[in-house]
Amino acid sequence: MTPQDHLIELAHYKMPFGKYKDYYLVDIPEYYFVWFKQKGFPEGKLGRLLEEMYEIKLNGLEPMVKKVQRTYGKPSNLK
Repeated sequence: MTPQDHLIELAHYKMPFGKYKDYYLVDIPEYYFVWFKQKGFPEGKLGRLLEEMYEIKLNGLEPMVKKVQRTYGKPSNLK
């Protein structure tokens, strides 16, 4: 997967469980990611994506992710 493909996937990835189920990761409030940072991110792909989104939000880069959502369609490997 290229870095561009990864960013497109991240932009379109939805939370699979919990209070924010079916929200795009970029639309989940920052405090939720801070909580995961303190408690520990889940194992596997979801944990990696949550950690990446934490860094994006920490650095104020949500507009970049929103632009990727608008510009590129959802990857075929996502529901």
